[in-house]
Amino acid sequence: MNQTALSEPRIRRWTLWARVAVLLVAVMAAAGLIAPPTSHADDRHYEEFYTPPAPLPTGRPGDLIRTEPSPLRLEPSGQLGAYVGTGTRIMYRSTDAQGNPVAVTGTYIEPTVAWPGKGPRPLLAYATGPYGAGEQCAPSRLFNQGIHFSQGFDLMFNMEEGFWATLLARGFAIVVTDGVGMGVHGPQSPQWLNRVAAGTAMLDAARAAMKLPGTSLDPHGPVAFWGYASGGQASLSAAEQAATYAPELNIVGTLADAPVTDVAEAIPGIDGNFFAVLAGYLLRGIIAAYPQTEQPIRDVLTPRGLQMLDWSGHTCMLQGGVDYAFRHLEYWFNTDLNTLVSNDPFKSLLAAQRVGNIKPTGPIYISHNRFDPLVPYHAAHQTAQDWCAKGADVQFWTNEQPPFLNKLDINNLLPLYVDGERNMAWLTDRFNGLPTTPNCGEIQAAA
Repeated sequence: MNQTALSEPRIRRWTLWARVAVLLVAVMAAAGLIAPPTSHADDRHYEEFYTPPAPLPTGRPGDLIRTEPSPLRLEPSGQLGAYVGTGTRIMYRSTDAQGNPVAVTGTYIEPTVAWPGKGPRPLLAYATGPYGAGEQCAPSRLFNQGIHFSQGFDLMFNMEEGFWATLLARGFAIVVTDGVGMGVHGPQSPQWLNRVAAGTAMLDAARAAMKLPGTSLDPHGPVAFWGYASGGQASLSAAEQAATYAPELNIVGTLADAPVTDVAEAIPGIDGNFFAVLAGYLLRGIIAAYPQTEQPIRDVLTPRGLQMLDWSGHTCMLQGGVDYAFRHLEYWFNTDLNTLVSNDPFKSLLAAQRVGNIKPTGPIYISHNRFDPLVPYHAAHQTAQDWCAKGADVQFWTNEQPPFLNKLDINNLLPLYVDGERNMAWLTDRFNGLPTTPNCGEIQAAA
């Protein structure tokens, strides 16, 4: 057995225990059982690269604006395991929710091992779940740190790094997008959970990776998309938009785990959740995508709600969890929230973020836990049904892990790792040109 093969289980074991440890620390801090530690990390050295040029240089979506080497670490010391690849930080042109040109950042990783499968080396474009709204939380920055830790308990780590490390060891090239508004230095917020911006950032990340000099990629080689939670919305949206936005890409498949396919249906799961701070990310995302909504949103927030909205834009996911753990949304609004989201303009804005109205390009694989308390299973299943009705190639996998500690989102977080090998196997089959196994009959029968 070669050294690469031996490294994969070690990587997966370390990253799994790291995730468990961080989650336990976060819960203990939220309960007041431990005092939040202090730290003084300095992210200013990132500002030069992450500040977009103004004006943007002329070009097309997917054109590279700047690049630099990006050291890769699984954890802060860089001693416990390593990526089997070389990182490059990228800034590239893309388009935002309203079609305006923007600079988006990300990381491309070139494997140092050969692709053992059929055809040219595959490219996997990846969008992560929510890591926070502060620019310091961007996945492309966390690649250099393993774990970001600053200003009290502002803690986040590359919780999906085990997949990247494993896929790299198996010969996949990977490009991870930060998404529109995330990571770049400035006053903007991520256009979080905006269907259009999420998809274009992912498609243009794949284009940018293909244009990098010195890689082993074939410019016309196969591309697939992968995303978890909000990243699942991005991957599925990329598949929907590909035919009109990036028809030149050779898309062989799209995978989404626990994808947010209907934002309006996901709002009730945020109420009383450990990650109630997601409400702040959602509101900030709406404002970033549609600036005309800022004052109407501020007008319906209580003083506590305004504080949450403003502070949530400065922190990463676990700090936000500790700050607003198990809060109920009603105390952040001075009006009935159900009435607010059931009427325009918010009804139409949220409806526009739904995935499932456009036939996707290439085969689709969706994995979702039946009892997910945060991201509704029903909404993802309905998206699969709608695509099947349009003649799409869809496979839907239901994880049956029973409900456990719902407000801590165990049934959202854990299935990602339980089903990880199954997900990677599906992607590998797509790159090797094997037949798909859609189950639309079963999906439609469960309607």
